[in-house]
Amino acid sequence: MISNIEKEIVDLLKTGDKRAISLLYENYADALYGVIKKIIKDDDTAQDVLQESFVKIWRYSKKYDADKAKLFTWLYRIAYNTAIDKTRSLKNKIEKEVQIDSSSVYNVTTNSLNQDVLDIKKHLGSLDEKYQIVISALFFEGMTQQEASEELDIPLGTIKSRLKIGLRELKKIYNP
Repeated sequence: MISNIEKEIVDLLKTGDKRAISLLYENYADALYGVIKKIIKDDDTAQDVLQESFVKIWRYSKKYDADKAKLFTWLYRIAYNTAIDKTRSLKNKIEKEVQIDSSSVYNVTTNSLNQDVLDIKKHLGSLDEKYQIVISALFFEGMTQQEASEELDIPLGTIKSRLKIGLRELKKIYNP
């Protein structure tokens, strides 16, 4: 049975009314924070994830379908997945941190750089815009494919396809 407050929130979400966020926060923030805290122990990071979750909830609010899931189940999934993504992101960041002592970055000479590929941004401009956007997001802005998918509002599969096609087109330029 759907409660009156839940029905009101769902109606506000469907119309894009910003009052929905206040009501969601008042009624669900504590429960969602509890879900996040089971995954992320650090309070500050958990608060950040809660905020990110509410941003995603708002961004995807018109996609909510009451026939597919109860409101709390939908909110729970977003908060849970956001917490898992954050955990993976932090783990990857720690693993990828540069160790200055074992880095060979400072040993690279200009002779070892392929001068032909330094103009990649120029050649990127010769591709269709849809491929340029994806390649720029992934290589020059440092986004993951998932982040690019969310940021550009393009399905993940499409991101992967455009990356593959874009790289194939660039390869034709460099290896005619």
